[in-house]
Amino acid sequence: MVLLDNSSFIISLEKLATQARNDSSFTITFKRFDGHNKPTPREGRPPLPTPEEYMCLVRAQMKSKKISTVVKQEDVPKMMVMYAQFMKSNMDGLKRVKKVKSKAKAAKG
Repeated sequence: MVLLDNSSFIISLEKLATQARNDSSFTITFKRFDGHNKPTPREGRPPLPTPEEYMCLVRAQMKSKKISTVVKQEDVPKMMVMYAQFMKSNMDGLKRVKKVKSKAKAAKG
């Protein structure tokens, strides 16, 4: 998995979306990240220190290609604006779902 900075992540995400447009799909996950890369220690050993501030780990995956970034608290609004812009520009291939009226609603009027 490749750890990128926020702007490089969005650029790579756009490339991933264009590759996935034709033949596959991709997933994006958001997760709270405390900065620890180690598992929790066993009983009897000192616990890992609690972080002063939590961060957000953003991951994207398409087939076997994986990218990720860590967003700090002060960078969240800027990152969300870039992410929203990405979503608006690249998520245009969704199909509208036709609503089916139930028989009870059709009978009432």
